[in-house]
Amino acid sequence: MSRSNHVQMAKLAEQAERYSDMAVEMRKAIEVCSGSIGEDERNLFSVAYKNVVGQRRSSWRSMAGIEKKLEESDPKLPLVRDYKKKIEDELTELCSEVLSILNGMLLNQCTESCGKVFYLKMKGDYLRYLAEIKKDAEDKVEVGAAADVYQEAWEFSQAELEPTHPIHLGLALNYSVYYFEIMDDKEKACQLAKSAFNDAISMLDSLKEDSYKDSTLIMQLLRDNLTLWSAEGDDEEDGK
Repeated sequence: MSRSNHVQMAKLAEQAERYSDMAVEMRKAIEVCSGSIGEDERNLFSVAYKNVVGQRRSSWRSMAGIEKKLEESDPKLPLVRDYKKKIEDELTELCSEVLSILNGMLLNQCTESCGKVFYLKMKGDYLRYLAEIKKDAEDKVEVGAAADVYQEAWEFSQAELEPTHPIHLGLALNYSVYYFEIMDDKEKACQLAKSAFNDAISMLDSLKEDSYKDSTLIMQLLRDNLTLWSAEGDDEEDGK
């Protein structure tokens, strides 16, 4: 099947909300062209795996929440842990698949700045998802790997993209979430989110019309996170 046919099948799968099928078709489309894809195709690739992995991340969080509420003597606890482990294995396989595609094809073939930041951000995201499920484990390789990739992406994005570019802002959003959720570093999370938000605000008048909606939406998410994280910090101070 040709690249265009795989892409069309992926679009049909998206309309049918069959994201596993969508991911398979986009992987095949990328393989056919050895990783040389355009903006629309990279967005389809991202959407497919984000939905497939997102469902399992949600399931894992549900099981982790149930596990914390159960006593060690509860007979349900082994069942919950086994099911959580099954979800972890699925998550690990899917994230590893995405990282293999990014490292093996997409990053190697990408020559333009927007695409490189997009793929580095995506690589950081999927390493973060792995770090999320291994946060309490002794082996924290993914935690450090995600930090390295996010930092590389951030430095490159600051040099190559406008502060108002939606990909740059999306990177700032996810990188700050990494600091808050994985590293438990509220100060760095707030610092990064606030800096990105303020830099974008200062150039809002020059924001391109075609990206205005996407950029302002991410800026709102950055501001929402800052409000939430700052409030949590205040609550901790009040509790001392």
